[in-house]
Amino acid sequence: MARRRLDRLVRRVELPEDRHARARALIETEWLVTNGIGGYSSSSLAGVITRRYHGILVAALPNPMGRMVMLNHVGEKISAGGVTTMLNGEDRVGGKIDAEVAATIVDVRLEGGLPVWEYYVDGVKIEKRILMPHKQNSVYISYRLLTGPPTALLTLRPAVHFRGYEDRVDTERHAPLAKTYAFTARDDLHEISVDGDLPPLRLLIEGAKKTSFIADPRTISENLYPVEESRGYEFVGALWTPGHFDVEMERDKCVTLVASCEKEDVMRALDADESFLCEQERRRRLVDSAVPQAQDEIGAELVLASDQFIITPKGRIVDSTRAAAMGNEIRTVIAGYHWFTDWGRDTMISLEGLTLMTGRDREAAFILRTFAHYVRDGLIPNMFPDGSNHGLYHTADATLWFFHAVEAYVRRTGDQTTLMHMLPTMLDIIKHHIEGTHFGIGVDPADDLLKQGAEGYQLTWMDAKVDGWVVTPRRGKPVEINALWYNALLLVEGWLEEIRGKGAGAELAQRAERVYASFNKRFWNEKTGYLYDVIDGDPAEEPLCRPNQIFSISLDYPVLERSRWDAVINVVQERLLTPVGLRSLAPGEPNFKARYFGDLRSRDAAYHQGTVWMWLIGPWIDAWLKAHPDDHDGARRFLDGCTGALTSFGIGTLAEVFDAEPPYSPRGCIAQAWSVAEVLRSWVKTAPMKTVDLDPAKEADIAEAVAT
Repeated sequence: MARRRLDRLVRRVELPEDRHARARALIETEWLVTNGIGGYSSSSLAGVITRRYHGILVAALPNPMGRMVMLNHVGEKISAGGVTTMLNGEDRVGGKIDAEVAATIVDVRLEGGLPVWEYYVDGVKIEKRILMPHKQNSVYISYRLLTGPPTALLTLRPAVHFRGYEDRVDTERHAPLAKTYAFTARDDLHEISVDGDLPPLRLLIEGAKKTSFIADPRTISENLYPVEESRGYEFVGALWTPGHFDVEMERDKCVTLVASCEKEDVMRALDADESFLCEQERRRRLVDSAVPQAQDEIGAELVLASDQFIITPKGRIVDSTRAAAMGNEIRTVIAGYHWFTDWGRDTMISLEGLTLMTGRDREAAFILRTFAHYVRDGLIPNMFPDGSNHGLYHTADATLWFFHAVEAYVRRTGDQTTLMHMLPTMLDIIKHHIEGTHFGIGVDPADDLLKQGAEGYQLTWMDAKVDGWVVTPRRGKPVEINALWYNALLLVEGWLEEIRGKGAGAELAQRAERVYASFNKRFWNEKTGYLYDVIDGDPAEEPLCRPNQIFSISLDYPVLERSRWDAVINVVQERLLTPVGLRSLAPGEPNFKARYFGDLRSRDAAYHQGTVWMWLIGPWIDAWLKAHPDDHDGARRFLDGCTGALTSFGIGTLAEVFDAEPPYSPRGCIAQAWSVAEVLRSWVKTAPMKTVDLDPAKEADIAEAVAT
């Protein structure tokens, strides 16, 4: 069943016939492969670098190094029948691709979530695949001669600039790259190294009839990174290359460039064919472990996309050691690729979709226990910076989302042991919120509503800040914070009643009643017919139309009285809903921005001032189905634009944000955890109320079992 289902997962990029349009599409669409420890391989479909974050091998190294770009680019050239053709850049590896070169790329697709290219020139067709073995800082780039003469010469030129993945591309402008690197060769193994603690980059060729290395060390200068230019960053950099491999290929036989930061025995443990088969089997098991509603083609693609975000953080040695001592294994969630680390808020919102819809219940428990360990003064960490073991706690909502994640986990698994382990932590969190904790977070005794805010901090999910400017501070009492607070109180009240007996949660129930009464009295704006976004803030009671009000309906315990649901749902549908999520601010409101574009200040000014967030489609569908419980078909249609986005920007995954007006261009991260998680969760929730079709072999197995 799983094997056949995975084989059906082929997603093709529709390439324009016009060569110039094809070149643009190949430059503007990106691919991503990950290794389960935070490392990745990613670039444009054209094979040229357009971001500083691109790299064929971005390794996840122990702290304090973090993620390092170890192999930036591999220049590719094919010679057959007396004709030599560049498959991507060599003298210039970034920025653009010639229309003639783009025309040689005749097919780009994902097979089981992994990228495949086909190049065709003068009767010669080459296939290329890229794979990262799970939990290794290694990458395999495999080539196969499909048509043409019996043999062809493939030239591969590795190019490097060892640096942190966030570092500027011009960091060595005043220190010539050629003086930085040492290159050594021993038999078939080649190494590029630098002084210091970084491991060497090891290179070898597998499967070739004949291979030779031609030393030609030089700097490849003036490489342009157009995405960085559009984002207002340094966009010209240099790479260093030691020379190139000349690889003789035979038709229908695979040759592979292996690049690795692992020790040699690990690097050689499996050959390319074995590694590919292992990864295919791992992916089959991922799909087969998911809930049945996630095993159709769209669901399975989202399951594989989800896998990219769940990692064992290689750098956090202390956490890993502590978890192992307790019989656990540390897990966390990368919030987005390329530049996010693990964020508490994103993790708690994403947990249900990424783990519980994919059958990774045990990993969900690991994640919850890891974050519970880091609770300090009633707060969970907002984020762990890359290269650091210490969390930052500047968040008012991540901790409240923790209750929501625990509820989803317990509902799915029935794991009372983990619930009882978490309950003291959750009671401590409530105590600190009632008494008051950092950043002005605490209950206002006048109305029992939760307030938050500290000068210079952005504490809600609308957290843009640049040069000290907090774009949407939302100090006061935000609507979703109080919806989450009410939800948390009633969740814990129910667990106390269940575990400790009747009456154990009475105090929390009474507090929740007071929150409910105050919320409905204070947040309803009679004039506009929807909810205030923030009350008791500065400026007071701005009647901005934002999506945060949807959480007053969508959560397990809706804090908004039922008579007002339809009004809120209607205004969100009319002013905020788009095919790819909800706008963060309605058109026509002060400071509305239609596009998320430009330098950092321009982008942050638009980040939550109109920009569409795909993850909000999940709460929207939750609220819709609460109000229209029989409309699964209608709710599923809200996902059409989201699933349609799987072929744009980052192929096979979903972007962070989109412009607020048509054509709703994707922006931000090419792959965002909560975008994928909430679309997958909603896909499962809106699935047709029928049994998922099984493959004939499986149906036969079931029929035989029933007969027996």
